[in-house]
Parts: sequence; structure tokens; C-alpha cells
Amino acid sequence: MPPRSDPHPYLAATAGSEASRPPRVLAHRGLVAADAASAGVAENTRAAFAAAEAAGALYLESDCRVTADGEVVLFHDAELRRVTGDPRRVAELSLRELSAIMAGRGGLLTLGEALDEFPQARFNIDVKSAKATDPAGRIVAPHAHRVLLTSFSDDYRLRALRSAEAAGGLPATSPGQRGIARLLAAVVSRSRSLEARALAGLDALQIPERQGPLRVLNARLLDAAHREGVEVHVWTVNDPQRMVTLADRGVDGVVTDRADLALATLS
Repeated sequence: MPPRSDPHPYLAATAGSEASRPPRVLAHRGLVAADAASAGVAENTRAAFAAAEAAGALYLESDCRVTADGEVVLFHDAELRRVTGDPRRVAELSLRELSAIMAGRGGLLTLGEALDEFPQARFNIDVKSAKATDPAGRIVAPHAHRVLLTSFSDDYRLRALRSAEAAGGLPATSPGQRGIARLLAAVVSRSRSLEARALAGLDALQIPERQGPLRVLNARLLDAAHREGVEVHVWTVNDPQRMVTLADRGVDGVVTDRADLALATLS
């Protein structure tokens, strides 16, 4: 597949001169400042996304799961324990029950509500469960120009993309663990044809700098991605000096818990 001549609208919306545009800032699960956290505001909530948008973030990163009554909601963990202290799982609770629990923690959002309430935002959605794939795809289809779908599971990611396409829209996408492993093997082989195949159909490559002892981000991977018209976004970067270093290396985006700090550092 030849290099992309035009980026997906998700990335093209604010694209300027590549020589002058700073890395994109993706607000990881919104923005929860210290004072908001002390007041009980949680990640992935209406309040967290409103704070990120107020700070100037265009790209909002989140996760989706399905409630017991089939509603796609923005929530990272399979269970509520870390966020609320409740040991139950998202999949055990109805939308009404989960909304009541999250009411004092910033407000639960369904995926559809998030897209409607933040119409100017670009959403980076990580599909966390098999049951979320098909409904999430259908929900984002009308908003495909401003959505990127990803997942640690490439099976979930591809199912969600197929669902979106069948419903009339094709979001941008970034690979899961299997896709990243395939690309890393291609980079090690130093085969441009294998690198191109591993990057085919992708819009962004969202990766950590390292995974344990393994260095994921390297100059050849950056070069391969850019040659095929694929952006490289690194997660999760909260230190300003690392942000600057990554920008100097040519990274196209940083996923961060501190969107306010990143925007001030990288603008």
C-alpha cells in the first residue's frame, strides 16, 4: 500500500505545517487536577473531559465498556474498586446504577453522550471488552471524522471498525498489541516491505516508549511510520522534559494525564 496522500480527518482537522506544528496533546482520561481529585472527581467523567477541554485540549482519550443493560459507557477498569471502592464490575451494573454511583465523582458519560456533549472534541476511544465492539462501532459511525478507535486487542479493534464501517463511517485507528509486535518484528528485520505491510490501514501508532526492558520507540520505527503516513503518539507522558525530548525526536503526539501542562510546554 503506498504512503497516505491525505491524513484521516481525525488528524487532518488541525494539521498544519509539519515543520511547525507541535505534537498533538491527547488528554488521557480527561484532566483531573489535584483540587478536583481532592473533591472526588474521577477520570473518564464529564467533569474530567470538561476540564481538559477548558485547558485547551482538542483530543480526549477514553475507554469504553458495556453495562448490564447494554449501554456503552466511558470507563477504564473492568470493576469499580480503584475508582469508587466498589468491588462490583461495570458489566454487573445497569446504566442507572452506575450513573448514581458516579454522580458525585464527576458524572458518568455514555459514549453517545460524550460525542454529543463535546462536539468540537476529537475522541480517542480504547475498546475494553468484546461486548463493546459492535455497539461502539455503531455509535461512533456518524462521528467517524473525529474518532480514533483502538484497543489492546486487535480483534476488538477490527470488530469495532467493521461495525462502524457497516453503519456508514470509518474512524481512524491505531493497532493493538499484536499489531505493534508485528511492526516491531518488521523494524528489526529492516525490511521496508514488511514495515509497510505492518503499517497498512493504520492512521496512528500509539505506543509506550518502553515495555518493561523492551524499547518500543526508536528512530527506525519513527522513520517507517512517517514514511507510510502514520503518526506516532507516545503514552503516558507526564514529565515536561520528556515531552520536549519526544517532540525533538519527531513524535507526533503525547498522551498525558496533564494536558494542561503538556499544552503549556509544547505550544
